[in-house]
Amino acid sequence: MKNILALLFTLAVMSSFAQIKMQGVVKDSIGSPLELANIIAINKESNTLESYAITDTDGKYIISLGKNGTYSIQISYIGLKSVNETVETKDVNITKDFSMVADNMLDAVELTYDMPVTVKGDTLIYNADSFKSGTERKLEDVLKKLPGVEITSEGKIEVEGKEVSKLMVNGKDFFDGDTKLATKNIPSNAVDKIQVLRNYAEVGQLSSVQNNQDNVAINIKLKEGKENFWFGDVTAGGGVAPSPNDNLYLVQPKLFYYSPKYSVNVIGDINNIGEVALTGRDLRNFGGGFRRPSSSSGTSLNLGDNGLSGITNVDDSQSVESKLAAVNFSYSPNKALDLSGFLIYNSNRLNTREESFVRYTNSELGIPDEETIQTGREATNQGLAKLSAAYKPNANNQLNYDVLARISDDSETQNEFSSVVGNTFQVDEAKPYSINQNVNYYYTLNENNIFAFEAQHLLKDEDPFYNAILVNDPSNNFATDPEERDAFDNTADELGLDLDQLSYDLNQNRRIKSNQLDAKLDYYNILNSKSNINLTLGAILSTQKFNSNIFQFLDDGTYYDPISTVTTEEGEVLRNENDTEYNFSDIYLGFHYRLKTGKFTITPGFSVHAYGNKNTQFGETYEDNFFRILPDFETQIQFKKSESLTFRYNMQNSFTNVTSLAEGLVLNDYNSLQYGEPNLQNSLSHNLSLRYFSFNLFNYTNVFAFLNYNKNIDQIRSFTNFDNVIRTSTYFNSNFADESVSASGRVQRTFGKLKASMRVSYNYSKSNQFVEDVRSVNETFSQTYSPEISTNFREAPNVTLGYRYSVSDTKQGENDTQFITNAPSVEFDAYIWNAFTFRTDYSYTSQSSNVNETQSYQTWNASLSYRKDEDAKWEYQIKATNLLNIDSEVNNGSSNISVYSSETFILPRFVTFRLTYTL
Repeated sequence: MKNILALLFTLAVMSSFAQIKMQGVVKDSIGSPLELANIIAINKESNTLESYAITDTDGKYIISLGKNGTYSIQISYIGLKSVNETVETKDVNITKDFSMVADNMLDAVELTYDMPVTVKGDTLIYNADSFKSGTERKLEDVLKKLPGVEITSEGKIEVEGKEVSKLMVNGKDFFDGDTKLATKNIPSNAVDKIQVLRNYAEVGQLSSVQNNQDNVAINIKLKEGKENFWFGDVTAGGGVAPSPNDNLYLVQPKLFYYSPKYSVNVIGDINNIGEVALTGRDLRNFGGGFRRPSSSSGTSLNLGDNGLSGITNVDDSQSVESKLAAVNFSYSPNKALDLSGFLIYNSNRLNTREESFVRYTNSELGIPDEETIQTGREATNQGLAKLSAAYKPNANNQLNYDVLARISDDSETQNEFSSVVGNTFQVDEAKPYSINQNVNYYYTLNENNIFAFEAQHLLKDEDPFYNAILVNDPSNNFATDPEERDAFDNTADELGLDLDQLSYDLNQNRRIKSNQLDAKLDYYNILNSKSNINLTLGAILSTQKFNSNIFQFLDDGTYYDPISTVTTEEGEVLRNENDTEYNFSDIYLGFHYRLKTGKFTITPGFSVHAYGNKNTQFGETYEDNFFRILPDFETQIQFKKSESLTFRYNMQNSFTNVTSLAEGLVLNDYNSLQYGEPNLQNSLSHNLSLRYFSFNLFNYTNVFAFLNYNKNIDQIRSFTNFDNVIRTSTYFNSNFADESVSASGRVQRTFGKLKASMRVSYNYSKSNQFVEDVRSVNETFSQTYSPEISTNFREAPNVTLGYRYSVSDTKQGENDTQFITNAPSVEFDAYIWNAFTFRTDYSYTSQSSNVNETQSYQTWNASLSYRKDEDAKWEYQIKATNLLNIDSEVNNGSSNISVYSSETFILPRFVTFRLTYTL
């Protein structure tokens, strides 16, 4: 494998250097340099695009041409007559300047090829066909080849280091702008242009009064002939694999219809090979485009997530059965009204297995090392439905309304063997639902006065249920020496359980109801072309109700209600139940001033808050009301249109949720209990960030760098006590500040047919941990380096070589732990005889540390497909995943009080045959 990688890299470098450079300056008729003039070179022998460039601020350009060839050089610039000249190359570099004149004639030179990249204001336009080699099937295959664009490992799109917040097709939101659904499903042969919309403003009326430099959207322009016709593809396949996946199957219809008036997108997926369009975790993060009105007010209120957060990633399971049905529509009955929405149903069934070893770093705690073997079955059924309406009768009025409903039915069963506790059977179930409504109205009174009203209402109901059955030996439960008792017996005694049972059948019901209204009214006064002021009046009103109770089923099946006998060291008796209501209010007034002067945009501001907190538990009320001023500041230096430096500072008040305030006991699982503190106060944080972006179209160099600093004051921390491996935690406001610093950046450069990048990240954090009345300061410093180089040939195989090297150092009191990861990878694709597409990817991951032996695992996948030509309706494919049939992946890491090593068992080798029909 190493020899193959070396050969591929050598071929790519040799091909790149078998070229010459042609450079010069493009000027107008009076000799002034022209910025953003387009230059393309057409190989006359093959009649294909050889190279392209865009001039810089000094009118300079550089293109790469093959030796001993003849090329048509075409130059275009808006408002000037295009230039078309023939250039013959030998084996030396060429310097050639061009002059352009006004376009006063109708017979201007018609360009043979579209420019691969063009710039129009804040919009960057890529011509998709210019980057295709024939192996592309979906949108993500094209995006990966675009300079300045990257697909992250999570499936998100980044442009110039900024995450794309919205994706549209022909100007219409695709599943409310979700990028992962788009990149995995939109066929590449339907894509004509990819428009990157920088400084994107959701509301055009506010574009001149808000800072939108971090907002990036993408609009996909479809090819001619795709409108008013259904397009897409349907894939079906099958295969044979080891038990329990003896019969493999796959059915994936992906159909699209677009017209000027309405659009319909249909995505379906039924398979048991692990290729899910959306995971359960993806859907939980599928926000439907909702953003809180108060997100920039300085207040952070956490309502908590009480669903089954432990649902596994598909990649970490031994078997998978998934179903997905998704429909997205948009309809414009007239120019003033747009209606849109979607329906999504997703179902996953997973079998999991994990073996782990945990070693606690503080020997004084007396916590034994623990080995566990976990096997589980997870099932999730999720449904989402959204309806949106946008009414814009004229340029001065816009009304938006959205409603998003979400429901799920999740369950997780787990058998666990612990070297300390023994055998345990656990069941987690939850059927939560939520309804989120959003209404926005924007009104422009005149050219100097704009009003914006935004309100959001959230109703959420969560009902997690937990059951654990632990083996019990009643003969040891009443031993006078606590060390002779089983690991869980002391906790069972404290919970008031009946100890005279062969097993502990422990159960917990919980119910959390959340009701929140978040609204604000903004007034913008435009003072002049350079400045404006913004006044904000807003409110956050929230109510949470929390009920829980712990109970036991005895061996004969009867219900038993334990007696509240848990007593803290302070003498407080804790209940095995909760009945808590938490009311929160924030009424705030904000002021911001925005000034543009030269290259600077400066936005200072502050907000004044009147906070009200009240929680009532079992007839007792805890209340806290106070005022606070929260300042914020932002300044941006716009060096060039595509180069900027931004500094931000803001002070933020963070408030916890009802489960941290409820003083009754709550079971996170059988070996982790918690109880809240009703007198918890808010935490205050200082947040500073410095961000640099640069995208040079002259040499296609993309640079971005982030630096963030955070300091938390009165941070809400956990205090943990251990009884064997059973831990009990509560919360308090720490007087010790926690700090974190993070820095990351990437440099990407295109050299002819080569694209190279280097991504680095550094993270340092200092936090205070409290275990068994002992405070320790935990410090973690991690660094990651990820170089990558890839080729972009049109008629030759392409290869991507990547490497990830990371080091994580953690100091926990007197213990130092270091983890080192080395992970080389390669991706290869080739278009052979204009009919076959071969793809393969391989990665090797090695993890070493100073506390465990070095462990490693490999992944290797490959596919071969046949399509008679680009316009053929049928495609045949054979695909193999996990070719080496690796059983498991390993992971080493550390927490605040322990280091661990885990082995997660994954899907076996699958070989499937697939048939795709293209509409």
